[in-house]
Amino acid sequence: MLDRRLQLHLATWLGQWPAAPGLHVVASHRRAEPAWDGRLRPALAVDTGQSAVLSVPPDRVAAVRALIRRAPDRLLPSLPETVGLPDWCVHDGPFRWTLAPAPLPDVGEWTESTAPGLPPWLRLFDRPVLVVRDADGNYLAGAGIKRHDAYGRELAVGTAPAARGRGLARRLVAQAARRVLDEGAVPTYLHERDNHASARVAEAAGFPDRGWRAYGVYPR
Repeated sequence: MLDRRLQLHLATWLGQWPAAPGLHVVASHRRAEPAWDGRLRPALAVDTGQSAVLSVPPDRVAAVRALIRRAPDRLLPSLPETVGLPDWCVHDGPFRWTLAPAPLPDVGEWTESTAPGLPPWLRLFDRPVLVVRDADGNYLAGAGIKRHDAYGRELAVGTAPAARGRGLARRLVAQAARRVLDEGAVPTYLHERDNHASARVAEAAGFPDRGWRAYGVYPR
């Protein structure tokens, strides 16, 4: 049985869950409101391989359903234009989650995202981020928690080029996942299909590929 926290997260994040077999286009006011980073996500979908929910703004439901009827094989390339943002891009890849992060040792320290020396992407987070520094205080790697709702938290991780290959990313992801679980939510992890390095991090941190997929329209 699917974890109740994950079910509540998907129902809140997308606007409906679970779904009957097939692809279901649903309206959600959240697609017309800023997401965790202050930017829109005008289309989001999660596909289990048997059923899928594609969440779009209420005023775009009819157009997206018409696209699927007219040209289902053109859904992804045509989705940005269909939701009114033709210059935006589509992300597509595995949707992962875990209830049992890998028992890797902690490696990072929680610090404010406004702390000096952090890369710009970590400054998007409005709560503490998990950071690894060297003995001189230089940034090596970091992870942030995207708090989509009370039930699901997506993890993001990045490593400075000079620090790659040390296993820092997988340890950060496992450490952040434990914090999410301690807070009563379920940690999720998304990455592009062809990002093999990110896939290796996810697997090593305890986020298996269950054959689920997430895709959507994102700002460039």
